[in-house]
This record gives sequence, structure tokens and C-alpha cells, in this order.
Amino acid sequence: MIKDRLDNYKNYSLEKNITKGLEFLANANFDDYADGRYELSDEMYVNIQTYNTKSDADFEAHRLYADIQYIISGKEKIGVTEYSDCKTSIQYNDDADIEFLKGSGEYIMMNKGDFMILYPNDAHKPSISIDKSEIVRKAVVKVRL
Repeated sequence: MIKDRLDNYKNYSLEKNITKGLEFLANANFDDYADGRYELSDEMYVNIQTYNTKSDADFEAHRLYADIQYIISGKEKIGVTEYSDCKTSIQYNDDADIEFLKGSGEYIMMNKGDFMILYPNDAHKPSISIDKSEIVRKAVVKVRL
């Protein structure tokens, strides 16, 4: 897991497609994007979403894709823990590349302009309220590993 300000993404030496995903986020004008899924390449797509944060959720994990979660507006916290420290609550779905898990971990605050890279060993619970529910706009770049 990596968390930083998007302004700092060039400080990292990462996999080629992770870097391309960060470059997309750094150069995109999100006013031009409605919520939805946009294909970026054969190995990468982005989901733009607007939602209300929630009080809690299960952790989730992916096997085929890494997530780059980027806060366009609003703020939330994301729970993070090791996949191996969790127990399955809903079995892995091949079509959606997602498994839901029970576990405990730490929460990381995410503000406008922050990104977080989550790999398959990073179980995570995004979209969690900090103090109260609020509207967040987020881009999640899914990078096939």
C-alpha cells in the first residue's frame, strides 16, 4: 500500500501501468467525466463515482487488479490490513474480481488530492466516514497485474 498526494507521484519508481494510471489521474479534468467506467487500455480502466461515505463495511480484496484510489473531492478514511490477517465473509467472485473479508486494521485519512495504491495483499475498506457521512467523488483506476 502506498498513500501520498498526487502531486508527489513522480517520486516513485513503480510498475509501468501503475505509473500510467497515476499519470492519467494527474492529467485528467474530472469535470469532463460523468460517473461511470472508462477504458484506458487493455490492462486498465477507471471508475468515476460519487457517493455518501458510510459508517462501516467489510474489507475487500482483489486478485487480478491493483486499485489506485484518488479523491477528487470530499474526504473519507480507508481501512487497510493484510489480506492474510482476514477471514472470508463473501467468497471471491471471478467476474467482479472481489472478495469480502472480516478483519481489523488501521484507518488512513484521505483528502482531496490524495491517492492510495492497493495491491492484492492489501485488504481495504474504502468509503468510510470520518465524522459524519459526506459526499465524496473518487476515481478508482483498476490496473491488471
